[in-house]
Amino acid sequence: MRIALLPDEYLPSGTRVHSKMFHELALQLKKIGHQPIVITPGTPVQNSKLVIDYIEGIEIWRFKSGYTRGVGMVRRAVNEWLLPFRAWHAIKTKVKENNFDLCINYAPTIFFGPLAKKFKCHGTYVYLILRDMFPQWIIDQGLIKEKSIPAYFFRYYEKLNYHAADCIGVQSRANLDLFKEKFPTFRNVKILRNWASTAALPAADYDKTLSAKLGITDKVIFFYGGNIGHAQDMENIMRLARNLKTTEEAHFLIIGQGDEFGLIHNLKLEWGLDNVTIMPSMSQSEFSSVLATVDVGLFSLSNRHSAHNFPGKLLGYMVESKPILGSVNPGNDLLQIINTSSAGSVFVNGEDKLLADAAIRLVFDSELRTQAGSNARDLLLKEFSVESAVDGILSSIKGRA
Repeated sequence: MRIALLPDEYLPSGTRVHSKMFHELALQLKKIGHQPIVITPGTPVQNSKLVIDYIEGIEIWRFKSGYTRGVGMVRRAVNEWLLPFRAWHAIKTKVKENNFDLCINYAPTIFFGPLAKKFKCHGTYVYLILRDMFPQWIIDQGLIKEKSIPAYFFRYYEKLNYHAADCIGVQSRANLDLFKEKFPTFRNVKILRNWASTAALPAADYDKTLSAKLGITDKVIFFYGGNIGHAQDMENIMRLARNLKTTEEAHFLIIGQGDEFGLIHNLKLEWGLDNVTIMPSMSQSEFSSVLATVDVGLFSLSNRHSAHNFPGKLLGYMVESKPILGSVNPGNDLLQIINTSSAGSVFVNGEDKLLADAAIRLVFDSELRTQAGSNARDLLLKEFSVESAVDGILSSIKGRA
């Protein structure tokens, strides 16, 4: 099949986990005989409205588009809203000449719905991978009001995105139940776990001198990598670091970008956290090298969420056999998945003492770190492989009437 993939960012410039996830998805589709084509935003300064390039044999169509990172919320919203129109203007001739059999849309962003609908009008089957129930999470966070004009605007495009899909894949049982409760008219909704290639980074390919470069040798490194925003409640991670401030054997490394990047810098200074190192986003290859050298993988979700997210960063931790330590919103079944698999320790956000106690156990018990990391990798192989994700998507299109 000829398959269109719609991520809102992609390699090599994409720094968020789903950029890598979509590349792994494309590689697996190509491996089993399909023709994946990634359609993704380019830059506002590229020379033509459409630039085509290749990474590891994967064809990528980059349409001219405004920036959606580091430009403020209003400008970001405008540029995201324009994504489907700019994309269709750039690719419509090529699509009409040779249409797609399958479109794999990814949310966030919610704004690719009109483009997916265009494909559908030309006979394409549309599979929506729903990872973030936007705008619900920004309403939960109090960033916009439930009955505000922005909420109505976002809700319109959210539902348009759903209506454009023949099948919707959510990431957990809790999300499936929540989605069916909120949107009972959408019938074809299934569980599609996040995924990762199961190949760990070869030892020869990563920088083993990271700790020395950062001046944190002989420490157990707790690592947070990825988006640093309101949805993550980064103060939660900083509170953990503060609670382990006197545990000299522990150090916290945070790498990423987002709306709360300034907040964590301020908290580091305000709380005198010499046990925290903060770095900006880096390339996926550099990130993989860092991930291979740290000891514990951290994550955090705001306890205000009503939806139940599964952070993509956990997949990287699993690939590299890292024990997982983190916090979730109440009712998130990620807590049970990690804890019952003995792949680490997960608590409800706000249970600060339990989180700190679990962190201290990981600091002083190397065997626990090793075993939990091994269990995390086993969990990846069982539930979160890219092969199982591809099988889940393709089984949907095979099952249509």
